[in-house]
Amino acid sequence: MLKKRNKSIVEDHAMKDLLGLMGKAKEMQAKFQAMQDEIATLEATGQAGGGLVSVTLTGKFEMKSLKIDPSLFKEDEVEILEDLLLAAHNDARAKVEQMMQEKTQALTAGLPIPPGMKLPF
Repeated sequence: MLKKRNKSIVEDHAMKDLLGLMGKAKEMQAKFQAMQDEIATLEATGQAGGGLVSVTLTGKFEMKSLKIDPSLFKEDEVEILEDLLLAAHNDARAKVEQMMQEKTQALTAGLPIPPGMKLPF
């Protein structure tokens, strides 16, 4: 009789733990969704050539704007312009990724997430 009662207590405790864990998972999912929505509204501007070329990307890595100094519109400098465009885009992308990483770290602080695992999925 005592074994059955103890077993029932253990099962009740396990069920409460499971329900609590499920509740926390739903809460974390909602927080991740809110973070993703916030990241989507972020913007970062990358520059190259001392500001001669600038690219602005959204948190979804969509190019929102591109600015090119008119002095770069010379026929013999097309390759330089192409290189500057790529550099500015890569600079903006690195900034967006850094902002995403900071937001993710703030949200997942204290969670046992394996090193190198990128969130959000």
